[in-house]
Amino acid sequence: MARADGPPGRYGERVNETWDSEGPGVLRLPSGRLVRGRALRRPLPPGPVPGYAVHLLGKRPPDVPWEADWLLWPDFRLPGDPVRARAVLTGAWERAAGERVEVACGGGRGRTGTALACLAVLDGVPAERAVEFVRRHYDARAVETPWQKRYVRRFAA
Repeated sequence: MARADGPPGRYGERVNETWDSEGPGVLRLPSGRLVRGRALRRPLPPGPVPGYAVHLLGKRPPDVPWEADWLLWPDFRLPGDPVRARAVLTGAWERAAGERVEVACGGGRGRTGTALACLAVLDGVPAERAVEFVRRHYDARAVETPWQKRYVRRFAA
Protein backbone atom coordinates (compact mmCIF):
# COMPACT_ATOMS: atom_id res chain seq x y z
CA MET A 1 0.00 0.00 0.00
CA ALA A 2 1.32 3.46 -0.89
CA ARG A 3 2.26 5.79 1.92
CA ALA A 4 2.34 9.53 1.64
CA ASP A 5 2.79 10.26 5.36
CA GLY A 6 6.24 8.75 6.00
CA PRO A 7 9.64 10.03 5.02
CA PRO A 8 10.13 9.51 1.28
CA GLY A 9 12.52 6.85 0.14
CA ARG A 10 12.69 4.61 3.19
CA TYR A 11 13.60 1.09 2.14
CA GLY A 12 10.63 -1.12 1.50
CA GLU A 13 8.22 1.81 1.31
CA ARG A 14 6.19 2.55 -1.81
CA VAL A 15 6.13 6.26 -2.34
CA ASN A 16 3.66 8.72 -3.81
CA GLU A 17 6.42 11.05 -4.90
CA THR A 18 8.54 11.21 -7.99
CA TRP A 19 12.14 12.21 -8.61
CA ASP A 20 13.65 15.67 -8.39
CA SER A 21 13.75 16.71 -12.05
CA GLU A 22 17.32 17.97 -11.61
CA GLY A 23 18.57 14.71 -10.04
CA PRO A 24 21.28 12.61 -11.69
CA GLY A 25 19.98 10.51 -14.59
CA VAL A 26 16.42 11.80 -14.36
CA LEU A 27 14.54 11.97 -17.66
CA ARG A 28 11.40 14.10 -17.94
CA LEU A 29 8.93 12.58 -20.39
CA PRO A 30 6.58 14.89 -22.34
CA SER A 31 3.70 14.09 -19.95
CA GLY A 32 5.80 15.30 -17.03
CA ARG A 33 6.52 11.80 -15.70
CA LEU A 34 10.05 11.51 -14.32
CA VAL A 35 12.09 8.31 -14.68
CA ARG A 36 15.66 7.80 -13.54
CA GLY A 37 18.15 5.89 -15.64
CA ARG A 38 21.20 4.50 -13.90
CA ALA A 39 24.28 2.33 -14.27
CA LEU A 40 24.19 -0.53 -11.77
CA ARG A 41 28.00 -0.69 -11.85
CA ARG A 42 28.12 2.72 -10.19
CA PRO A 43 27.15 3.49 -6.59
CA LEU A 44 23.57 4.41 -5.84
CA PRO A 45 23.21 8.19 -6.16
CA PRO A 46 22.64 10.11 -2.92
CA GLY A 47 19.08 11.00 -2.03
CA PRO A 48 15.83 9.10 -2.27
CA VAL A 49 15.74 5.51 -3.43
CA PRO A 50 13.41 4.14 -6.09
CA GLY A 51 9.94 2.94 -5.24
CA TYR A 52 10.23 0.54 -8.17
CA ALA A 53 13.07 -0.45 -10.48
CA VAL A 54 13.47 -2.36 -13.72
CA HIS A 55 16.85 -4.10 -14.02
CA LEU A 56 17.96 -4.96 -17.55
CA LEU A 57 20.70 -7.57 -17.22
CA GLY A 58 21.93 -10.82 -18.75
CA LYS A 59 21.92 -12.48 -15.34
CA ARG A 60 19.82 -12.16 -12.20
CA PRO A 61 20.71 -8.97 -10.30
CA PRO A 62 21.33 -8.88 -6.58
CA ASP A 63 18.29 -8.22 -4.41
CA VAL A 64 17.48 -4.62 -3.57
CA PRO A 65 15.38 -3.35 -0.65
CA TRP A 66 12.73 -1.85 -2.96
CA GLU A 67 10.38 -3.48 -5.43
CA ALA A 68 12.14 -4.46 -8.66
CA ASP A 69 11.60 -6.52 -11.79
CA TRP A 70 14.36 -8.18 -13.77
CA LEU A 71 14.24 -8.41 -17.54
CA LEU A 72 16.68 -10.86 -19.10
CA TRP A 73 18.49 -8.50 -21.46
CA PRO A 74 22.14 -9.29 -22.29
CA ASP A 75 24.55 -6.42 -22.88
CA PHE A 76 24.37 -4.93 -26.41
CA ARG A 77 21.37 -7.14 -27.21
CA LEU A 78 17.59 -7.10 -26.95
CA PRO A 79 15.21 -8.43 -24.28
CA GLY A 80 14.98 -12.22 -24.12
CA ASP A 81 11.18 -12.04 -23.89
CA PRO A 82 9.80 -9.06 -25.86
CA VAL A 83 6.21 -9.67 -24.69
CA ARG A 84 7.23 -9.57 -21.02
CA ALA A 85 9.51 -6.58 -21.71
CA ARG A 86 6.56 -4.64 -23.15
CA ALA A 87 4.42 -5.52 -20.12
CA VAL A 88 7.11 -4.55 -17.59
CA LEU A 89 7.98 -1.30 -19.38
CA THR A 90 4.30 -0.38 -19.70
CA GLY A 91 3.90 -1.00 -15.98
CA ALA A 92 6.96 1.13 -15.22
CA TRP A 93 5.57 3.96 -17.35
CA GLU A 94 2.22 3.77 -15.55
CA ARG A 95 3.87 3.77 -12.13
CA ALA A 96 6.07 6.75 -13.01
CA ALA A 97 2.95 8.94 -12.80
CA GLY A 98 3.23 8.85 -9.00
CA GLU A 99 6.28 6.82 -7.95
CA ARG A 100 10.04 7.02 -8.24
CA VAL A 101 10.74 4.58 -11.07
CA GLU A 102 14.28 3.65 -12.02
CA VAL A 103 15.48 1.80 -15.14
CA ALA A 104 19.01 0.42 -14.89
CA CYS A 105 21.51 -1.80 -16.67
CA GLY A 106 25.23 -2.36 -16.12
CA GLY A 107 26.50 0.78 -17.84
CA GLY A 108 23.32 2.86 -17.91
CA ARG A 109 23.43 3.65 -21.64
CA GLY A 110 22.53 0.93 -24.15
CA ARG A 111 19.81 -1.15 -22.53
CA THR A 112 18.74 1.65 -20.20
CA GLY A 113 18.59 4.14 -23.08
CA THR A 114 16.61 1.66 -25.16
CA ALA A 115 14.10 1.10 -22.35
CA LEU A 116 13.82 4.85 -21.71
CA ALA A 117 13.16 5.40 -25.42
CA CYS A 118 10.39 2.79 -25.23
CA LEU A 119 8.91 4.67 -22.25
CA ALA A 120 9.08 7.84 -24.35
CA VAL A 121 7.11 6.05 -27.09
CA LEU A 122 4.50 5.03 -24.51
CA ASP A 123 4.40 8.68 -23.44
CA GLY A 124 3.60 9.88 -26.96
CA VAL A 125 7.00 10.55 -28.54
CA PRO A 126 6.89 9.25 -32.14
CA ALA A 127 8.88 6.00 -32.30
CA GLU A 128 11.17 7.35 -35.02
CA ARG A 129 12.15 10.27 -32.74
CA ALA A 130 12.35 8.48 -29.37
CA VAL A 131 16.08 7.65 -29.56
CA GLU A 132 16.86 11.27 -30.41
CA PHE A 133 14.65 12.40 -27.49
CA VAL A 134 16.51 10.17 -25.01
CA ARG A 135 19.91 11.20 -26.37
CA ARG A 136 19.00 14.87 -26.02
CA HIS A 137 17.47 14.64 -22.54
CA TYR A 138 19.22 11.68 -20.86
CA ASP A 139 22.57 10.68 -22.39
CA ALA A 140 24.06 11.60 -25.77
CA ARG A 141 25.38 8.02 -26.18
CA ALA A 142 22.19 6.20 -25.14
CA VAL A 143 20.90 3.33 -27.32
CA GLU A 144 24.15 1.82 -28.54
CA THR A 145 23.37 -0.62 -31.35
CA PRO A 146 21.44 -0.58 -34.63
CA TRP A 147 19.17 -3.38 -33.39
CA GLN A 148 18.36 -1.44 -30.21
CA LYS A 149 17.35 1.53 -32.39
CA ARG A 150 15.20 -0.78 -34.54
CA TYR A 151 13.61 -2.26 -31.40
CA VAL A 152 12.51 1.24 -30.32
CA ARG A 153 11.13 2.07 -33.78
CA ARG A 154 9.10 -1.15 -33.73
CA PHE A 155 7.98 -0.76 -30.09
CA ALA A 156 5.01 1.36 -31.12
CA ALA A 157 3.51 -1.51 -33.16
